[in-house]
Amino acid sequence: MNALAHLPILPVVLPLLIGILLLALRSAPLALQRGISLAAALALIPLALALNDATADGTHLVYLLGNWVAPYGIVLVADRLAAWMLLTTALLAVFALGYAVRGIDTQGRHFHVLFQLQLFGLNGAFLTGDLFNLFVFFEILLLASYGLVLHGGGRHRVKAGLHYVVINLVGSTLFLFAVGTLYGVTGTLNMADLAVKLAATPAEHAALVQSAALLLFGVFALKAALLPLYLWLPAAYAHTSAPVAALFAIMTKVGAYSILRVYSLMAGEAAGPLTDLLDAWLAPLALITLALGMAGAVASTSLKQQAAYLVVASIGTLLLAFGLGSAGALAAGLYYLPHSTFAAAALFLLADSIARARGERDDRFESGPALPRARLLGGLFFIVAVAITGLPPLSGFLGKFMLLQAALDSPLLPWVWGVVLVTGLVSVIALARSGSLLFYRTYTAHDSAALTSPANAALAPVVGLLGLLIGMVIWAGPLSDHAAAIAAQLLDPRQYIDAVLGGRG
Repeated sequence: MNALAHLPILPVVLPLLIGILLLALRSAPLALQRGISLAAALALIPLALALNDATADGTHLVYLLGNWVAPYGIVLVADRLAAWMLLTTALLAVFALGYAVRGIDTQGRHFHVLFQLQLFGLNGAFLTGDLFNLFVFFEILLLASYGLVLHGGGRHRVKAGLHYVVINLVGSTLFLFAVGTLYGVTGTLNMADLAVKLAATPAEHAALVQSAALLLFGVFALKAALLPLYLWLPAAYAHTSAPVAALFAIMTKVGAYSILRVYSLMAGEAAGPLTDLLDAWLAPLALITLALGMAGAVASTSLKQQAAYLVVASIGTLLLAFGLGSAGALAAGLYYLPHSTFAAAALFLLADSIARARGERDDRFESGPALPRARLLGGLFFIVAVAITGLPPLSGFLGKFMLLQAALDSPLLPWVWGVVLVTGLVSVIALARSGSLLFYRTYTAHDSAALTSPANAALAPVVGLLGLLIGMVIWAGPLSDHAAAIAAQLLDPRQYIDAVLGGRG
């Protein structure tokens, strides 16, 4: 155990220290900054793998900052779910950064500093065992994301970024209101201790804690882009740079993770006034989010905008799995989570290469000159489309199959099957139309030599992300078993509580 004692804090400390180092080296050659940033991102992968291995048997690694015993001090908790999220983030970050170092990181200041601070906030949010520090890490990742979403400037980017900043500031304010209310009632913000004390809430405080918990859900729903709080996402993701949009594919998952983490502890079967608090809300909202996200994808006028709406649709699918609440549904959602993250990131990166190859027509859905290396770009687009729509043989099909299978015992069975299958068909139609407009309705241009041919280095991150999706199919058995183990651990919150409080809960 001594060898693992400090493992949970390393994914948090590493990007923070690298971000500070890069800030100090801001006048150093760009090649050095890129090398340090890439090396740090790559180093997160073995750390995440080590945490996955250490927690695979159900162990909770609890790190007491300052050696203050919980619930009086700040704790970091690594369990199967946190390690799963860390690995997904680390893999995504490497490919997003690999695309950025081709020149996008030169379009503004401090790209690599902001990128590392974004990872610092993300990893901290997945590992913290304290509700207030979840707010702190939310603010860190949001502050870094404000700089990243505006990186490079431009009228559309600034306009969309302003909306993104304002609505997230409102969400942060509401987060503080919810946290303050819960602390005023219970006297603690340690999530394990909160679970114990909320379950024993006196009747006179029941309405107050229910209001605070629903307000907290609203904040997490905003971060996750759940209906009706997703309207900020399409413009922000469509107008920012490709590697930032690719990294932001994990941002909505932070909201989904927070819903799963907090409410599996605070609103389970024996949670007093919060028992099954979200059962009547989450799955129906997720179904509508899925439907409207897919409607937006059909109505999109550009590939990047379509990719952004597909992110909304994917969060609807993910939260539908979490909303059903059974072990099988949670396992389906946890398997689908990295798939949807990698697939969306691949589409954002590919859309940027297609836009550059089309010249002044960018990624708009209109007829244009035949693309250079059209067969390669079209082939990659076809594979990405298969992944996102959930067609076999890629991992999206397996995730949706697991979800439909888990819904067999749900009273929402007709709605789940109907919405998931119909939106799947709609996504096929939408992406088939997009591919047709981009690759088939073309003409031979007199100035075709002026079009930019996509470099292999630009397409390598897309191929790498698709390789991860193929790997999720090859190792579908072990990965789905691990997802089921994560779900089982979440459905038994006593393990988490006892690990953090040392049996005092």
